Amino acid sequence: MNTTKKDQPYTSKLKGVAALLGESAYPIEDAVLSPQTVAITSIKLSSSQPRRYFDPEKLEQLVHSVKEHGILEPLLVRPLDIGEYELVAGERRYRAAMKAELTEVPVVVRKLSDNEALQLSLVENLVREDLNPVEETEGILLLLSLKLNQNVGEVVSLLYKMQNSAKGKVTQNVLGSEDSTKIIAMFDALGLISWESFVSSRLPLLKLPEDILNALRRGEIEYTKAIAIARVKDSEEQIALLKAALTENLSLTQINERIKASRQVKGQQNSLLTRYKEVSSRLQKAKIWDEPKKQKALEKLLAQIEALLDEK
Repeated sequence: MNTTKKDQPYTSKLKGVAALLGESAYPIEDAVLSPQTVAITSIKLSSSQPRRYFDPEKLEQLVHSVKEHGILEPLLVRPLDIGEYELVAGERRYRAAMKAELTEVPVVVRKLSDNEALQLSLVENLVREDLNPVEETEGILLLLSLKLNQNVGEVVSLLYKMQNSAKGKVTQNVLGSEDSTKIIAMFDALGLISWESFVSSRLPLLKLPEDILNALRRGEIEYTKAIAIARVKDSEEQIALLKAALTENLSLTQINERIKASRQVKGQQNSLLTRYKEVSSRLQKAKIWDEPKKQKALEKLLAQIEALLDEK
């Protein structure tokens, strides 16, 4: 059976990232050569596991593969108490093995600190798994947070400062700082996206309204569609459009067409309201109130308006 790039856990790309994390924490070559088999019940999931959403369809495909071929690639675990381990990398394979009712799985055991284990879990998810844009963005930020020993908010602030520095908007050369150099090196090692594109296209995702962000996190909608829907300012209209996009599987073109149509209707409504205000102002200043014929016409028009307002 041929293996894809993502079926190979310890590729050169992972080695490049491992160099940044420290080879002592990630002895790659040795990991390949020393798998062992343990009871699946002896493996515990980490409370800090960065992966939160697993596509049910893709997971079922993996379950089918596991039933037919077994676990082709060992899980990475670290020892806890005697005979117990904590999963560091390979949660999809672990979940598939549980669903396939395997009693034993191959593992590579490494002694890792909490920080090292979380970094390696993040790296494996980022490099090997098909993460949605939100998960990928949050994973990269958390990895940078661990690498720089800063909270995520401080990392985001630094990234925006780097962007402003690159555009010449600030006099301070933030790009030359030690932290900026580490950030650039990490993005280069991951090879997923440039830091410039990450700041301009990925960080704005985290500012999306909660409903849209959750749909994006669950993989229910593409991020280009999410961005388009988020541009709708009216919250009720935004939620309605999101529901329509999900239930009717609207394309990005269809979403934009609906937004355009809605704006045209609002434009017509605003135009009508403007005309009414202008006419009302002129009417109050006009001399037609003393003309009997015009009064009858006005009375008729007012009766029509009142009838419209009384309609349910």
